[in-house]
Amino acid sequence: MKEVTKEVYLKWYEDMLLWRKFEDKLAALYIQQKVRGFLHLYNGQEAVLAGALHAMDLTKDKMITAYRNHVQPIGMGVDPRRVMAELLGKVTGTSKGMGGSMHIFSKEHRFYGGHGIVGGQIPVGAGLAFADKYFETGGVTMTYFGDGAARQGSLHEAFNMAMLWKLPVVFIVENNGYAMGTSVERTANHTDIWKLGLGYEMPCGPVDGMNPVKVAEAMTEAIDRARRGDGPTFLEMKTYRYRGHSMSDAQLYRSKEEVEEYKKIDPITQVLDVIMDQKYATEEEIEAIDQRVKDLVEECVKFAEESPYPELQQLYDVVYAQEDYPFTPHKL
Repeated sequence: MKEVTKEVYLKWYEDMLLWRKFEDKLAALYIQQKVRGFLHLYNGQEAVLAGALHAMDLTKDKMITAYRNHVQPIGMGVDPRRVMAELLGKVTGTSKGMGGSMHIFSKEHRFYGGHGIVGGQIPVGAGLAFADKYFETGGVTMTYFGDGAARQGSLHEAFNMAMLWKLPVVFIVENNGYAMGTSVERTANHTDIWKLGLGYEMPCGPVDGMNPVKVAEAMTEAIDRARRGDGPTFLEMKTYRYRGHSMSDAQLYRSKEEVEEYKKIDPITQVLDVIMDQKYATEEEIEAIDQRVKDLVEECVKFAEESPYPELQQLYDVVYAQEDYPFTPHKL
């Protein structure tokens, strides 16, 4: 694994803090009805992304996930201002304001979305990996899904084909304990989701998803295996979300005490503790990072709010073009 240096810890802290504050601001904008529809926040699960990015090669690796998908593209290199604009439905957004919260996408940065169909991204991720194998790009696809999606039949079909063809894909279930409001214990007679890989003789195992170092270690091993041509790995990231499934979730299925217990192992706090213990930064330097993050989030909001909404004509500009059907010319 690439060495976890002082610089890595400081980057992890700044990145995870940005993701957290970015989504905290989204929650406030949602209450103001500036973000419409559904809004699924990632608070608490940041170490899963931070650790994975440390192990990935962002020049060729891909990522695909479900609809809790705002911070992943930022980590992959997408301008956070464009992500914010997309969430506000503005034309400067990643999908010109038409994808919204659940469908962030960037072909340029190899982030293949946000998918609203539960588990729909699992076989698509295997397909992206098939393309890498076919074209010999050397890339690996990180395919993320939640514990609820692990109960979908498409998972088994994708696992079977991925093992049969030795596809360069890492399947990652982010087990935050609840599929919407249904606990893992109520969805199956087993709670170790990673064991689903055993039926396909796929390398698999549990990972502490609250610690970016543990995530990076597991992801490095899985990515190296895939890049060698040895096929997929299935990892269960044991993590936790501090907010509800979406902003409309009253969270009646869990207690406030349970949430507070998990906040004691907050991934941002864990990283900050190492930084302070190892004297990687002074309090003044940490304050400077905090201010930088705050300023960037405000810049994102300003950019999004000042951007225009799409023109009505855009609805017709993004449909497919057909030479013998000249009535809706394709402009984009």
